[in-house]
Amino acid sequence: MAGELILLVDDEPNIVQLARMYLEREGYRVNAVGDGRAALSAAERLRPALIVLDIMLPELDALEVCRRLRAEKDNTPILMVTARDEDVDKIIGLELGADDYLTKPFNPRELVARVRAILRRGAHVSDAVKPVTHVGDLTIDPARHEVIINGQPVDLRHQEFNLLVVLAEHRGLVLSREQLLNLAWGYDYYGQSRTVDVHIGHLRKKLAGSSVKIETVTSDGYKLVG
Repeated sequence: MAGELILLVDDEPNIVQLARMYLEREGYRVNAVGDGRAALSAAERLRPALIVLDIMLPELDALEVCRRLRAEKDNTPILMVTARDEDVDKIIGLELGADDYLTKPFNPRELVARVRAILRRGAHVSDAVKPVTHVGDLTIDPARHEVIINGQPVDLRHQEFNLLVVLAEHRGLVLSREQLLNLAWGYDYYGQSRTVDVHIGHLRKKLAGSSVKIETVTSDGYKLVG
């Protein structure tokens, strides 16, 4: 959503300048910092709509920044930027609470597309007047951004909630990873099946006390049953 504040965390001035130019051209406001400690301070002070977080930072690296933010129950969406195309960086980032990742060098237009997709999906879920969904002992309230299991609230992050809403809207149906990326992340498939797999793993842990389960359909995808 144009006009929202993006916190850009990177210690490379050329990348900051380029990313700022493209994001501001789309109508976003941008605040940039160059190290991990400054990122934590800015996140608390500014409450940005989204954080673009480079993995290699002075003071504290992005993984530690992400871990601390999530430990403090800060659910601001995080788009992590990795310096190399290695699964280990991406998977650790996702495990610690990042919502998505982008690999350097990246096209700034793709950065803007990812930012737009994450924010648009969040706005769509929160602003749309959707009915409360009941699946087994699970209650999903999109308007309140709440998930309840047997009367007990479940703390889901931004992208986990989006993913659960999509699965619930298609309950009983098998959705491929490509479909889930398109519906829950809001962009076409870029070969990032691990993004979906890691978020599914997070959801399964948080829904462990429910009769509702996320089943894996080998080679096809996932479905919500209950």
